[in-house]
Amino acid sequence: MNIRSLSRGDGVVIGAAVVLFIASFLDLTGFDCPAGINCSNYNTPNAWDSLGLLMSVFLAGIIGAALVVVGRSMPARKVVGFDLGQFGAAFCVFAVWTAFWTTIDAGDAGAGMILGLLATIVLAGGAVATPLVPALKAPLVSASAPRGVQAPFGGQPQPGQGYGYPGQPQPSYGGQPGQQQPYGAQPQPGQPEPQPQGNAPAAPAAGAPAGDFTPFWFAVPVARPLYGEDGSPSPIAELAPGTWYLAVEQRGPGLIAQTQDGRRGVLQDTTGIQRG
Repeated sequence: MNIRSLSRGDGVVIGAAVVLFIASFLDLTGFDCPAGINCSNYNTPNAWDSLGLLMSVFLAGIIGAALVVVGRSMPARKVVGFDLGQFGAAFCVFAVWTAFWTTIDAGDAGAGMILGLLATIVLAGGAVATPLVPALKAPLVSASAPRGVQAPFGGQPQPGQGYGYPGQPQPSYGGQPGQQQPYGAQPQPGQPEPQPQGNAPAAPAAGAPAGDFTPFWFAVPVARPLYGEDGSPSPIAELAPGTWYLAVEQRGPGLIAQTQDGRRGVLQDTTGIQRG
């Protein structure tokens, strides 16, 4: 899984799941040792000593978090007709519901039960609110770009250069050199086509054969699925805003794109992409 495809909401869900796992090893109930009695050999139980509580609160929440994160990175996967993300959110809500009433019924809840309740509340909130709150839908890790290069959608320009970024901005049809235009834009009537400068990749001319295609860097405005080159209907990856990807070939109206981990697939929707 590419960490750049995770959102802030996914980070909240993952963090809450880690806290929930830690809470499963803490005491479920409080214990006050009576005066004059040696209580050193008394061990208070934790979630691993209660199978029902372990499965219905702690492991249910952790499994729900995993389904939510995996479901958002693989949107086409379904379980009994439901998306993995929806199925995982239901697990998270069930966990917080059970934790709440178990804590109320315990009377003297220990650190493990209280911390578990708080973790499930955050977990369920992150799972349900992420698709609805723009701040939680933002990328968890912002992509960095070289100084002087326009950052992709959702990214901020930073110094330094690494794999996954174009070397310099390039002119595109319909604009002046250095301006970014959506893929497929055409020059205005009477306006000469700008020529590429330096080593910047040039956009393929309209109607040019596939053999004349020149690879170029691009970014997507919103998360978009990348499908297998074999025509499989299930996405093999998801392109995230704020990251540069390499277009290596044109396939009809789509592009053959390569991710930073080396996977290649077909980007069917090229509307509004930003060229590097």
